[in-house]
Amino acid sequence: MPDVNPPAGLAALEARLRQDLAWLDLPANPWVKPRISEGAAVLDVVIIGGGMAGLALAAELRHLGVAAVIFDQSAAGFEGPWATTARMETLRSPKQLTGPALGLPALTFRAWFEAQFGLEGWAALDKIPRLQWAEYLRWYRKVLTLDVRNEHRVSRVVPRADGLIELEIVTPAQTLAVLARHVVLATGRDGLGGPWVPEFAKQLPDHLWAHSADGLQDNWFAGKRVAVIGGGASAMDSAATALEAGATRVDLLIRRAELPRINKGKGAGNPGMTHGYWRLPDAWKWRIRNYLNTQQVPPPHGSTLRVSNSGKARFLMNSPVVSVEENPQGGLFLHTPTARIEADFVVFATGFRTDFQQRPEFAPFSSSIRVWRDRFEAPAAELDAELAELPDLGTCFEFQEKTPGACPGLNHIHCFSYPAALSYGAVSGDIPAISEGSKRLAHALVGQLFNDDIELHFESMQRYAEPELLGDEWVASQPTDEELRQ
Repeated sequence: MPDVNPPAGLAALEARLRQDLAWLDLPANPWVKPRISEGAAVLDVVIIGGGMAGLALAAELRHLGVAAVIFDQSAAGFEGPWATTARMETLRSPKQLTGPALGLPALTFRAWFEAQFGLEGWAALDKIPRLQWAEYLRWYRKVLTLDVRNEHRVSRVVPRADGLIELEIVTPAQTLAVLARHVVLATGRDGLGGPWVPEFAKQLPDHLWAHSADGLQDNWFAGKRVAVIGGGASAMDSAATALEAGATRVDLLIRRAELPRINKGKGAGNPGMTHGYWRLPDAWKWRIRNYLNTQQVPPPHGSTLRVSNSGKARFLMNSPVVSVEENPQGGLFLHTPTARIEADFVVFATGFRTDFQQRPEFAPFSSSIRVWRDRFEAPAAELDAELAELPDLGTCFEFQEKTPGACPGLNHIHCFSYPAALSYGAVSGDIPAISEGSKRLAHALVGQLFNDDIELHFESMQRYAEPELLGDEWVASQPTDEELRQ
């Protein structure tokens, strides 16, 4: 039988979104005063990174009447990890979370999905497929007409004493010089560094290992014994990728005695944490993030079954890798405290770290950034070297100077990626609170842009001359003679 309630289609959804925006009188008219420097126009806000966080921030700024330009080094449609390096089958987040919709129902993933697959399709959906999420973000960018400039790699970011930021941008055709009033680093999990591996990995031949974020290729694994170092979500995704590509065996080498089973972050996944965390005293912020780091996030249920159901995987607990050496017969020997494991290929699912050595484009200012260890002494029971290296951000997600006056203009560079988590909580990259984070940063930027030009805005107010009254709406009267005598 034909569907009695066929999907409305994306055209109908887009019409509704346009109507919603019109009813809300969005976007606001442009109001930021144009600025010229050295004969060149200065951009109001530059966002480095066109993934979910960059798109959501640009959209909220546009709604508030501020033009933002996104530069992303990837080809169009391949921003972020979803269609490139990620290997999970589905997202971890529950399907009903509104993500980057910014409070607009017609901009949610659910609206986009139901417009194409109907209510029955939504009811049947368990978790959001990774590549479908990538398609949704492509639509999000298109329907909001955001200014994303692809294949534009930012190769240098230089704060200046006049408050402007110089950017060098490499494109396939040329190298550009751009000036901006504010620059936002929406650089995702890479944040202010990149993938982390232990030092011994760097001594191994490149063809024998990879990081889980390297975009794993099937031909790396076919017919091989594979070792995956780690026990988190990326480790499970890497192991499953290897198995499905034809690996003969996959060993997961896991430090812990057992996998964590409870995602403690979900225990505080409420509006209070979203809106209240950043107001907490430093000691509470540190305590919360240190606890989450210590407890760790369990790999998703489905991802773990994807590996264990293969019959070709071993979960080797209490097995930290202490050293690796080449096998003269080919491949590697991985040494744990109790065993020697043979592998033909190793995947390091060891996460990301703040490491400016991996980000030469930030070299002009990275050594001037104040980090948490510069001013916060953690309790002895809560020492955490990884947290200590995170930036100590100001009220506008901005970097602050380690030495006051040493790097003028630094406060016009803003961190809207994972390293902001200690200062602001999980509002700068994860799906659950990305809209709230985008709004918070957008409102702060709008306020700063206005305050910095307050004299110009006051002059505009003085020059404003559109009359409310034309002078012919009334006739002037005089008091009566009797009133005058009194």
